[in-house]
Amino acid sequence: MTLHHLFKTSLTGLTTNRSRSALTILGIVIGITAIMLVVSLGAGAQALILGEVQGLGSNTIAVIPGREPTGPSDVTSLFSDSLKEKDLVALENKSNVPDLQSIMPAVMGAGAAAYQSNTYQVTIFGATNLMADIFDLHPAEGQFYDGSDVLSRSSVVVIGSKVASHLFDTEDPLGKNMKIKGKNFRVVGVLPSAGGGSLFNFDEMVLMPYTTAQDYVLGQKYFSRIIMQAVSDQAVPVTAADVTLTLRESHNITDPTKDDFTVQTQQDLANRLGTITSALTYFLVAVASIALFVGGVGIMNIMLVAVTERTREIGLRKALGATNRDILTQFLLEAVLLTAIGGIVGILLGSSLAFLISIGLSRGLGVNWQYVFPWSGAILGFSVSALIGLIFGGYPAGQASKKSPIEALRYE
Repeated sequence: MTLHHLFKTSLTGLTTNRSRSALTILGIVIGITAIMLVVSLGAGAQALILGEVQGLGSNTIAVIPGREPTGPSDVTSLFSDSLKEKDLVALENKSNVPDLQSIMPAVMGAGAAAYQSNTYQVTIFGATNLMADIFDLHPAEGQFYDGSDVLSRSSVVVIGSKVASHLFDTEDPLGKNMKIKGKNFRVVGVLPSAGGGSLFNFDEMVLMPYTTAQDYVLGQKYFSRIIMQAVSDQAVPVTAADVTLTLRESHNITDPTKDDFTVQTQQDLANRLGTITSALTYFLVAVASIALFVGGVGIMNIMLVAVTERTREIGLRKALGATNRDILTQFLLEAVLLTAIGGIVGILLGSSLAFLISIGLSRGLGVNWQYVFPWSGAILGFSVSALIGLIFGGYPAGQASKKSPIEALRYE
């Protein structure tokens, strides 16, 4: 028998029982749809996160207190007060870090903000006025505090949009005094709504001079971060190395394994976040692939039933000259066609759902969530679905090819 004839015969066998064929490939469709969804949404999330990171500027360098965690159990490295005023002074020294363009210490904490009878739990972010340039923050109302406010430890704040709506409702917050830990702070600026997609949720933040935050709110003499900018993108590696050497000298560290700080560039952070999101995507793909295995078992069971039901057909075809190889190829081709069709349907369904979900996330979260068609997922899904047809269709096809034509014709 020619391959064309076998293909035509296989299609006839599948279309004869359309309902059963559709139910047979349901597991494959669900598995491929899940893979397409996971890969597409994972790529969209990765693009969003990396976009936020790169939006901070590729020449940005951050110093984080504590050494880089070496594993899940290494929690002591996450809590440290190693960055202090002497480190800031050392880094500001041009002879230590020649290619440093700007530097900003930052402190972070949490607290309750109050205005009249309204209270709201906020994130407190203390920094210099350079924060406006580094994070591209432009108040929708009022203005940002300036360098003189940092030096004089002024009790002024710039608040996020949610803080403004929860505390002041319909009132204009500018010039009003709000309380944090019993101290009055004058609102000088209100940020526009940024949505929940940013790495930093400025909507729920209260920004103030870091000196004010240290002395009057958080009561700490160390920094949560030191954020710097190099003079150019090309100077980032050299600047990061100079920062590392300066801090080791400031902390009297001679063994690099004893570092009590971590220096991160934007590229380092982007690479790490990319690795994390990719690993999570692969894990979810592996979980979704279980549906493909279940679908493969279902196809094998249905094909075995089909072989039993078509025993007389097999006997008749053999009596007319079909060889064992022809019967084997026919049933194997039927299984591959079933799973390939399931793969195509799953790809179309999964990509369509991913597109709709991407639109929903963009509008619902107020972020630029990109739809990414997962070519790798589509190729993987189609290839795996066809392979499942070969693997799980092989046993039923083998059973069909081994039937004796005489016994098959006598089968009732």
